[in-house]
Amino acid sequence: MRLSYLGKNHLHWCDTCGTPVLGKKCSCGTQTREVALTPPGDIRPAFDDDISHINRVYRDHFGAELIPEGHVAILNKVPDFDRMEEIIMGGAVVGAIRFYPDEERWEAMPRPAAALYMTPSLRYMVVDPGAETSIRTKGASVLAPGLISIEEHVEAGDEVFIMLPDGRCIGVGRAKVSAAEAETMERGTIARTRKIKPVSCVPAEKTWEDVLAANERILKGVEDEAVCFVQRTMERNQLPANVSFSGGKDSLATLLVVMKAAGKLPLLFADTGLEFRETYKNVQDVADHYGLEVLRTDMASQFWDEMERQGPPAVDARWCCKVCKLQPIKKMIEDTWGECLSFIGQRKYESFKRMKSPRVWRSNIIPCQLSASPIQHWTALHVWLYIFRENAPYNILYSKRIDRIGCFMCPSSDWATFRMIQEDYPEEWQRWEDALNQYKEEHDLPDIWVEKALWRKRGDTEDDDESSYT
Repeated sequence: MRLSYLGKNHLHWCDTCGTPVLGKKCSCGTQTREVALTPPGDIRPAFDDDISHINRVYRDHFGAELIPEGHVAILNKVPDFDRMEEIIMGGAVVGAIRFYPDEERWEAMPRPAAALYMTPSLRYMVVDPGAETSIRTKGASVLAPGLISIEEHVEAGDEVFIMLPDGRCIGVGRAKVSAAEAETMERGTIARTRKIKPVSCVPAEKTWEDVLAANERILKGVEDEAVCFVQRTMERNQLPANVSFSGGKDSLATLLVVMKAAGKLPLLFADTGLEFRETYKNVQDVADHYGLEVLRTDMASQFWDEMERQGPPAVDARWCCKVCKLQPIKKMIEDTWGECLSFIGQRKYESFKRMKSPRVWRSNIIPCQLSASPIQHWTALHVWLYIFRENAPYNILYSKRIDRIGCFMCPSSDWATFRMIQEDYPEEWQRWEDALNQYKEEHDLPDIWVEKALWRKRGDTEDDDESSYT
């Protein structure tokens, strides 16, 4: 799986404050240490539902929860065949969770530092202390002669903790054989140890208020830069201005910055008719909270008409963005102002195309809209800390483990997210599945095309990343 480097790693840790810091120096004055992450490193907070889900996955596999109460956890979504997220606590990656769509299951993938937070009662093995050095420093496999005991539930392919008799964890890995088979072996490999560089992990009970305090200087700095950018852009481009608002975190952070720079501007909301009900509520809540006008497009029927002609949108054929967002926005701008300046919550950590995008640009599809991104260089954690600091009304979907705010059946979503949506929004999903099945029957496609969401990718065109205009 290709690693996506989109910008520098901002995540550091202050061991004095016991908190994550988005820079090399904490507000307390302490020099921080960088936390090694898998690129692109668009880190975000773990909300309560995220923590409950992670703990359930680890409890089911290892008999113990990973994230204790009172600890701040950060998630880092990494490139994978569907969905995989690293879990950061104490200044280190302590584990990950991975979703297997074919089996429709989540897997717990601990790092050795996880043992600072949990004691496994399932799927572990105990080895001779003489093997400690080779396992710790060389990533040596666990061999049958060095095995003292193995927990009875271990099966071949399971993630396992590798422990010493005194209870210390010296590694993690994947079992090559079951516990039953291991107990009969006199030689051979019991488990392959995952080679991991030693890391510093310092557990500490903290709150997000503590994190805000540690990052205050950094947040003030990025806010000042973004405010100056907005003011400078408006001075250079004397056009009617607005904020493109989707009900998502990035457009909310952009709105907060713009209001500090320029006061109240209207919100431009592209209503595709396919948004979550929580998104519609958030758009209105934000408008009411700040006393803002909402200019709203309405393309609820257009999507379904176009789907009959083109089939469902795919990652590499996102006609939906052009039909349901860009063209309606273009018409609204032309009818309302003729031409305008829109501040948009685009960030470079979202994709290669957005990384390469200039901070001020015009789209070929909407030449009447001059777009500008005040938070282009922010990570998701910058965004969230800023929202927390401002006590802004964010979309409740984020706390329900849905981290992409947009159309509920967006082809860019992973299968793990689709499974959540099927369970939590059965009516919406049934309507979509009915439309897919109708298209499948009309075009003689196999059942798996719907069942495994193969409609998400056609494989015949380039990805068109033109979805950042809300």
